[in-house]
Parts: sequence; C-alpha cells; structure tokens
Amino acid sequence: MPMPEKFFDILPPQPSKGLEPKRLPKRLPKENPSRRKIGLILIFGILIIIGVIIYFSLSRAKIEIWPETQILNFKEKIEINTQKKQPDFSVKIFPGKIFETELETSQEFLSTGKILKTEKAHGKIQLYNAYSDSSQTLIANTRFISAEGKLFRSVEKVTIPGGKYDAKGKLVPGVLDIEVVAAEAGEEYNIGPSTFSIPGFAGTSKYTAFYGKSFGPMTGGFKGEALQVTQADLDGAKNALTKKLFEEGITALKNKIPSDFVLLDEAINQEITELIPSVQVGAEAQVFNLRAKVRLKVISFKESDLENFAKGFIVTQVPQETLPEDSFWLNKKIQDESLKLDYEFSSIDWQTEKIILNLAITAKIYPDINEAALKKALSGKSLKETQLILAGQPQIKKLDVKLWPFWVQNIPQREEKIEIKLILD
Repeated sequence: MPMPEKFFDILPPQPSKGLEPKRLPKRLPKENPSRRKIGLILIFGILIIIGVIIYFSLSRAKIEIWPETQILNFKEKIEINTQKKQPDFSVKIFPGKIFETELETSQEFLSTGKILKTEKAHGKIQLYNAYSDSSQTLIANTRFISAEGKLFRSVEKVTIPGGKYDAKGKLVPGVLDIEVVAAEAGEEYNIGPSTFSIPGFAGTSKYTAFYGKSFGPMTGGFKGEALQVTQADLDGAKNALTKKLFEEGITALKNKIPSDFVLLDEAINQEITELIPSVQVGAEAQVFNLRAKVRLKVISFKESDLENFAKGFIVTQVPQETLPEDSFWLNKKIQDESLKLDYEFSSIDWQTEKIILNLAITAKIYPDINEAALKKALSGKSLKETQLILAGQPQIKKLDVKLWPFWVQNIPQREEKIEIKLILD
C-alpha cells in the first residue's frame, strides 16, 4: 500500500538580530534596437535643423575691396576780393574780410654813444665893499681866487654898492651876491664854502678892502666821458619796440580771426602810426624813453570756400560716364581726407583790397561701388564664383572675401548679411 505523502513546512532561516537579508540584483530589461535608432535619427535631425538655422540666420560675408585710385594735381590762380560777399567759382573769385588791431606801448632804452664832456663849476659868492661909501664897478670875467687857489670869474658886469657909516662913524661894508664860474673845467673846482680875493686889486689898498665869501659849495665841475643818444640808439630802439608790437599784433589778429578763416603772413599790413622819443639825437643821457603805436590789418578768407571750389573743380576735370543700373560701379569720387590745398601768395593790392593766390590742389579719386547691384549679383554664389566675378573687374586692385561661420562656403542669400567695404588706404 502506498505510503501517505508527507508535507513539510520549510521555513527560511531567520536572520540574526541586527542583520538585513541579502537582496539579489534586479535584471535590466534588454534594450530595444529600434528605439535607439529612432533616437539617433532625432538627434541628427535636430543638428541639421540647427545648422540650417545658423546658416540662414547667422552666416555672414564680408567683402573688402581695394579699388584702383588716382592722385590728381591742379594749379589755379584765384582772387580774394573784400568787395565780394559770395564766392564766384566760375571766375575763381572768393570773398575776403579785413580784420584790424591797434597796439601802443613805451619802453626805456640805454644810450651807447660817448662824448668828452667838460663842465665848469659854478656858484655864488657874496662881495663886500669895505673900502669906501662909493660903489665899485667890476667888469664881466673879473677874477676871484679862492683860499684854495682856485680861479673863478664873474659871469657879468656888476657894481658893488658903497659901504655906509654907522652912528659911531664905522664903515659898514656894502654887499652884493654875484654868479661866478670856474676858469677851467673839472671836479677839482667843486670846492666848499671859501673866501675870495680879487687879484686885479693886488698891490693897492683896495686888495684887502674888496673881498668875497661863499656860503655854499661850487658845483657842476666835470671832465670826462658822458653817455649820449645816437641815431643808432634811436633806430635800434625803434626796431626793437615796433618788432615787439607787431609780433603781439599778429597774435592779437590770430585770436580775433575765426577758426575757419585763413591768415597769411604776406597779407598782413603793418603800419607805425606814432613814434615819440623822449630826447633827440645828440642829447646827453644815460637812458631815454621811446613811445610807439602800431596798426595791423589783414585780408583773410574762408578755407571752406576754397575747399568747396576744389571739390567741384576736380569733378569737372574727371570724365563722368553714364553707367547701367546693374553696373557694379558708380562714377569716381574724391576721398575727402585726401584733399589738400596749398596757398602760394602772389600779390596784394591794398588800395583795391585784393589778394592774388596760386592755389595748388591735390586729391585722390576712386571708383565708387554700387553696393545694391554687387550684393544682388553675389548673393548665393560660392566663394570661388565670387572671386572669379570680382577678379574680372579692372577697378579692383586687391580683394579679400571672408565667410562666417568657417564651414560656410557660399555668400548668404539675404543681401543684408553681406557687408561690402571699400579700403582706400
């Protein structure tokens, strides 16, 4: 007989207290190949879209063109006329304007001339008549000898009044002040107060009764070199002072004239209106003063008038062509920065207030580019096509085409993405 089936409950062992049961890792599901392929296609598509966006929205082209240039030189004779108010380009006459200034000053100068100077000392003496109550006449040039032995002479004929007796019968001498001059020049005659005798009375009783006294020094005696004003001194002072005034006057004119006006040194009229020396030639003086006044005026003109004339004149000298609308080029233009004017003074007439100038004009001209036509012709072209198109233009001396980003090989379709730059230097 069959044995009965036995069932046993098998219980897993209980983990020890504090120990976690060990977990088996889960198995990852197998990757679906079709899903991976779809993902790569999506990424590739996104990159293509981004590339297209970059190409059409961020692509740029910069075309730098060095055109053939030409330097033109012209010389024209022009007239500046103060009677004109507006320029007349047809006859090459331009308005001028007069500016004036006036200055004056004075200055002290040293004399350089030398002369031999001799001066006689002079002064006063008081004569006494203690001889009698009768007057005594002395002729001019009467000699008087001082106590120091210096000889002086009277300047003019004089009469010494007689003395007067006082109540006691004593004679009070008559007195007279007279001018005397030393017999010779020199400082040795500049003596102090002294007594004087009259040698003409020597040997007579009058010699001691007529005498003189000085109560102040004799002065003015001199013998030696002295400074004198010469013609060369006055001429040198005139030249130095007027030169200084004229230089200051030119500075004053430059400050007065507006910045857009031209001041030519040859167009300045300088005039001395006043010249007054304090002494004349030959005067003895160590220093002298000179006062001077000058007037300056200039005929000036606007440089902009000449620039406008030069630009218009150059245009008339350059042949202008009738070009088709799709031409890459326009008529030739002047590079403004290259325009140079040189004024050479020829003549001036202050009566009619006119200046004649030789005007030298120099400028660089270049063929201007028709950007609209050129962009239209180049849009969408490859780099090679662009270079071939532009290389065939005789107006181009040098060319540089730059595309961005680096992988772009065609000029953008949109014309606003194309930059064309003319380089003239």
